[in-house]
Amino acid sequence: MRAAATTEPGRLRAIGAVLAALLVLSGAVTAWQAADRVAAADAVRGSSQPLSADAARIYRSLAHADTAASSGFLAADAGDTERPEVREDYEKDIAEASGLLAKAAANSGGSGSARRQITDLNRELPVYTGLVETARANNRQGLPLGGAYLRHANQKMRDELLPAAKKLYSEQNKRLGRDDADTTAWPYPALAVGLVALGALGWAQRRHFRRTNRVFSPGLLGATAACLASVVWLGAGQALVRSGMDDAQEKGARSLHALNEAWIGALQARGFENMTLVARGGGAAYESSYTQQMEAVAGGRAAEGGKLHDALTAADDAEGRSAVRSARGAVVTWQQRHTAARAEDDGGNYDGAVERVIGAEGSTDVSFRKADRALEKAVAHEQQQFEEAADGARSWLVALPAGALVLAVLGAVAALAGVGRRIGEYR
Repeated sequence: MRAAATTEPGRLRAIGAVLAALLVLSGAVTAWQAADRVAAADAVRGSSQPLSADAARIYRSLAHADTAASSGFLAADAGDTERPEVREDYEKDIAEASGLLAKAAANSGGSGSARRQITDLNRELPVYTGLVETARANNRQGLPLGGAYLRHANQKMRDELLPAAKKLYSEQNKRLGRDDADTTAWPYPALAVGLVALGALGWAQRRHFRRTNRVFSPGLLGATAACLASVVWLGAGQALVRSGMDDAQEKGARSLHALNEAWIGALQARGFENMTLVARGGGAAYESSYTQQMEAVAGGRAAEGGKLHDALTAADDAEGRSAVRSARGAVVTWQQRHTAARAEDDGGNYDGAVERVIGAEGSTDVSFRKADRALEKAVAHEQQQFEEAADGARSWLVALPAGALVLAVLGAVAALAGVGRRIGEYR
């Protein structure tokens, strides 16, 4: 072995072995790190982002159900029959929340906090629906106890169910953030090994030139090209992935978060507005909560622009901005109609106030529903924007794991062939 190391053919064999090993190592590390990023992108697109969206839907469904329950109660309380569509909305929202909770329980992963929130929601939701049904039953019989049961149900929703849903939403957003960070992390080990392999190939070709005066070695040039292609593919692909995921965050995730905050705020404001009338003269606290929520949603001195303003700022195209503007216009009309309803109630005309709140025409309910539909449209648009951007980002690296291994094998074979040809000259 010592004799082989002191002869040029022996040294060339050692150089060829080292070059081939470096190229194979570079390909293996590149394939491993690229596969990790593809898996993280798949998790963003197929798991963590859909779970975050489902958590937001749970939050919205619960708030929407509470709003529908109080609207139906008001109609019956005013001597009118509960509109079938209001009852259908309530039942649909409860069913949707229950189904999404079952889905979240099956996919919550290792998050203990998320599982605790899901357990709390599954335990308290039947209690809430039982209170609502008791309120409806008492109200149909003309018993004043119905209002007390509904207020108890509303308090359970505000104090227990919605906070648990918000925590679940927060946990799923954290999971989405971790997967996004894994997707966009630079593959420094793979880039480092690739650069070391390129450096070794450059050194070998310089040594070859200085000892033989041959400018080019086709085999070593081929190996260098294969290694360079792998490194460039990895570096450029990762840069494009980062750009695509940044677009997904800017065009989709950030907008979705702002819209969800605005939508949930509007739903809670509507619930407080209804409960003000359900309380029959004792709803000052509900009215104060309504005012705070509407300021937070629509803007005002306390809200510094409001959540709808944040959603409009986050929207990055005409379609998204149009939907948010439509929601904001409906909320402004809602506020004006609410002022008129309060004037009726404060003047002692309870039935007139109820009509202005839940009536079929010119009521705050009409404005609320318009805002609700506009926000639903905006969320659907931003969700599509996110999915398209995330899919585009993933596509830049999806073929790299296999491609890196192929390039590594080709490079190693080319390097051995290049060195082998030089060894053959000694025979």
